[in-house]
Amino acid sequence: MKTLLAATCLLTVLSGSQVLSQNIAPKSANESSSSMVLMSEVEWGALNPARGEKGPRAANLWGDRTGPGPTGFLVKFVDGFSSPPHIHNVTYRGMVISGLVHNDDPDAESMWMPPGSFWTQPAGQVHITSARGVSIAYIEIEGGPYLVRPSKEAFDDGERPVNVDEANIVWLDASTVRWLDEPGKPAAVNGPKLAFLWGAAQDNQLNGTLLKLPAGFSGNIQSHGSGLRAVVIKGRLDVQLADEAGSKTLEPGSYFGSHGKATHQVSNETGEECILYVRMEGKYEVVSTQPGK
Repeated sequence: MKTLLAATCLLTVLSGSQVLSQNIAPKSANESSSSMVLMSEVEWGALNPARGEKGPRAANLWGDRTGPGPTGFLVKFVDGFSSPPHIHNVTYRGMVISGLVHNDDPDAESMWMPPGSFWTQPAGQVHITSARGVSIAYIEIEGGPYLVRPSKEAFDDGERPVNVDEANIVWLDASTVRWLDEPGKPAAVNGPKLAFLWGAAQDNQLNGTLLKLPAGFSGNIQSHGSGLRAVVIKGRLDVQLADEAGSKTLEPGSYFGSHGKATHQVSNETGEECILYVRMEGKYEVVSTQPGK
């Protein structure tokens, strides 16, 4: 059975905050190219064609889950869905966007993860996936294609799964993380917060974080690495891409990304916080444009 990580354990494992003050030079050209996919625009298809219309639906946000490269995609489950025991040929990471998701050993007690929860599923390990309510999750792989295989083909490559309920996410503010810049504000104000999920930022390494933007926030997300990919997990966010005019409102499940150095203008005009999952090579910075407020 997977272990639900306590906050103290997660902070120990993800103590990459010690390297956040390093200046990371981008390894790509200064020019950026940006892209955006709204939740209302995604094209749904079968996640596992063998299950037909009764199986989960899937939609690529970036990359191609049927190809050889890294990919980020959405998966939608109907209420009451429960898969048979199975394995995957590749390891994946998951973020719950809506509904409740259970992903664990076939004999494990149910642990229903709410929106904002994070889990990993190692390649080759037998598991089931279930859903309560119409549930949507963001799934990410480092190399495809993403395939479903029977339990009899199970193997152990040494990885171990992780489930992290959203209540156990460790959030850090500007007093701890130099990625967050609140000009003219004391660190104790209700500003942006970061949570480190996997990877490390030094030497432009790949990493995954959660970024929480409070209600009323307005500022910039500045990427210093070769690739930034962000998915809205909770709330809504107005985003103006670095190389485009005008902003669009992104709802949960929407995506924006860029390559090279880029500055994206973001604002949260709603009365609730917004949470983004951000995949990045190297570091990025969040800078408020509301000094003193």
